[in-house]
Amino acid sequence: MAADIQARFGEHKLMVVSPDVGGVVRARALAKRLDNAPLAIVDKRRERPGESEVMNIIGNVEGRFCILIDDIVDSGGTLCNAAQALKDAGAVDVVSYVTHGVLSGGAVARVNNSALKELVITDSIQATEAVTESSRIRSLPMAALIGEAIRRIADESSVSSLFD
Repeated sequence: MAADIQARFGEHKLMVVSPDVGGVVRARALAKRLDNAPLAIVDKRRERPGESEVMNIIGNVEGRFCILIDDIVDSGGTLCNAAQALKDAGAVDVVSYVTHGVLSGGAVARVNNSALKELVITDSIQATEAVTESSRIRSLPMAALIGEAIRRIADESSVSSLFD
């Protein structure tokens, strides 16, 4: 993901954003890979499962190209709400990178109609037709990374160093 971000958006004033407090470690690791990009956090309240309300943005995103990073997206509500809050706070654009794109129910339509410029997922979950037809959702292949992990296991070398 870091290589893709650098190749596509490296010329922008990047800011890595965690969509919640629980994802700060993940966001910080990505920010480190992106030449120590600054970090912001979305402070949200979850009233009930599947619904979230953005309360505050921790960090100044004004004039920044924001990269929202998360592990999984299901309904897309949290990411879409966070993207809108970031735009409202002055972000130039918002792109989200997510490892596992479940994208159930109306998630694809929600993403297509959101403030997100693009949602980038991996192919860890087989994409539905709606996902592959969306011009706002792109998939990154995992095959090379998984293959390298398998090779390292067979060679009894470090797998964790893949993620340093």
